[in-house]
Amino acid sequence: MSEDPKTNTNEIVLEITDLKKSFGDNTVLKDINIEIKKGESVVMLGKSGTGKSVILQCIIGLLPPTKGTIKVFDTDFLKLPEVEKNSIRRKIGFLFQSGALYDSMTVRQNLEFPIIRQPDYKKEDLSEKITEILESVSLSEAIDKMPSELSGGMKKRIGLARTLMLDPEIILYDEPTTGLDPVTSNEISHLILDMQKKLNVTSLIVTHDMACAKLVADRIIVLKDGTIAAEGSFDELAKSDDEFVRGFFEFE
Repeated sequence: MSEDPKTNTNEIVLEITDLKKSFGDNTVLKDINIEIKKGESVVMLGKSGTGKSVILQCIIGLLPPTKGTIKVFDTDFLKLPEVEKNSIRRKIGFLFQSGALYDSMTVRQNLEFPIIRQPDYKKEDLSEKITEILESVSLSEAIDKMPSELSGGMKKRIGLARTLMLDPEIILYDEPTTGLDPVTSNEISHLILDMQKKLNVTSLIVTHDMACAKLVADRIIVLKDGTIAAEGSFDELAKSDDEFVRGFFEFE
């Protein structure tokens, strides 16, 4: 992906150091070290079960690391009291594989939900913001629909719209195109790219979709057996001497 002037910064907004995560005797992650700059779009690749989604869950505190530190905006997130963690979480959007919409709520209510839980929200500003964000994901007409009335691609878009309601500075994407047809996958990939360019958000994207990776990634990290096997641009890794790494890029 060509460099956008806005991403040309040395400010580190997410820093993972010596991260280890074990579940009983099963060690999933071993000494993971990652730095991500403001406005950068980083893709994580790896076989299923490598620990990609576990890294995302550790970043936002859904899973406690066994060892290591996670700094968000130069703050040691893991050492913060829960109230301060929630303040940091407001700046981090998480797009789940399924979109994770509430089935009993309309699209409008799903988008309202993260806002009305905040102590400083203003109800009069809510309707306009919902309309604006739905327009940004090209789904204004879905505002009063139920999730059951939406296609898989629409659910992903609404999930992203809900994430954007809190104006995140970092967005974590967990398999954003899984289960979608190629055309819809391409639309979601372009939407991720648009969000990065328009809002200058920092993106960390877990995916098996190499077309998505090629489009959105400034940098790619490849995981193998719980460690980082390689790191570089799409073109650099596609020419890697490592057969395991190169295998991800032999899709065309």
